[in-house]
Amino acid sequence: MKIILVVGARPNFMKVAPLIRAISKYNNASKAKNIGTILVHTGQHYDYEMSQIFFEDLELPRPDIHLGIGSGTHAEQTGKIMVEFEKVLLKEKPDLVIVFGDVNSTLAAALAAVKLHIPVAHVEAGLRSYDKTMPEEINRLLTDHVSDYLFTTSGYDDDNLSKEGIPTERIFCVGNIMVDSLLHCKDMTAHLDTLSRLRLKKKGYALLTLHRPSNVDEKDSLMNIMIAITKISERIPVVFPAHPRTQKMLKELSFQSPITNHQLLITSPVGYLNFLNLEMNAKFVITDSGGIQVETTVLGVPCLTVLGSPVWTITHRQGTNTLVGKNSQKLVEEALKILTSKSKSEPKSPALWDGKAAERIVAILTLKCKANLKV
Repeated sequence: MKIILVVGARPNFMKVAPLIRAISKYNNASKAKNIGTILVHTGQHYDYEMSQIFFEDLELPRPDIHLGIGSGTHAEQTGKIMVEFEKVLLKEKPDLVIVFGDVNSTLAAALAAVKLHIPVAHVEAGLRSYDKTMPEEINRLLTDHVSDYLFTTSGYDDDNLSKEGIPTERIFCVGNIMVDSLLHCKDMTAHLDTLSRLRLKKKGYALLTLHRPSNVDEKDSLMNIMIAITKISERIPVVFPAHPRTQKMLKELSFQSPITNHQLLITSPVGYLNFLNLEMNAKFVITDSGGIQVETTVLGVPCLTVLGSPVWTITHRQGTNTLVGKNSQKLVEEALKILTSKSKSEPKSPALWDGKAAERIVAILTLKCKANLKV
């Protein structure tokens, strides 16, 4: 069985790494035909900090094929990836294409494959925010509805897909593959000097991440968030590993005075291991990232999500994640609640978020999918 694995942006890297390890483990133990893999990197994230360093931290092999797509509008990226990836499909003739998450590369690769009648498996299927202003929501919806095998993280995702009329025989609840990476790499952070280099104390700072265009590309939204962050930084240091695009926007806003506050530390983006170290030792995290909502739940770190609608509903129901939307006042209030609370947050891993999602996927591929593929 020949499988093409498609990645393009940072969130994909954490999802593909456990699957590559699980396939290698299966191949080493199996006496039957091995699973052959081709790793394709679309190049949607192309700079070192956002791409290559994650390959190194996650011990990922170098991509077999790099499409080198680069930046562009959603339509430009999606269209370019489809054109270039179709060439790969026609040459390699895979039995299955596996895509991850909800980035533009995910949708583009799925569409290119299904139009050539190549089966598609979607890892992290079924997530819904029910907010179609989010580009990721469009990517999720369309990818799920053209995929043959939908690997979900929880029963909530299964329900979402069933409500949309997707047959249950195409849905497989396997757990959260991002947790596989988290648990695999957690011990690797013990030797890092991330906190000492930044002069931080364990549980003595808050961690901020922002990347969604609705938060960082709209000046009013970014200004409101940063005003709230400045108020929070008066009570606890805030560390903000910011994308260069976001730092540029902050300069355009002339948001210089609060930034010079020693309590607000803006750094360049950091690799997976260093970020994980920051995340697990933070008092709380403020984010608009879906993956970080997952990680903080498993780590037992309180999370405040700066989005208008929930994506990881299960993390909110676990009680570790609070949705604050774009309400800067609520953001400050919820941060102060955490700072004044005497109760300790405990890790609350949902069912099947146990580090074995990738192994379940491989088991299903070899049992369920193999019978339907030309191998």
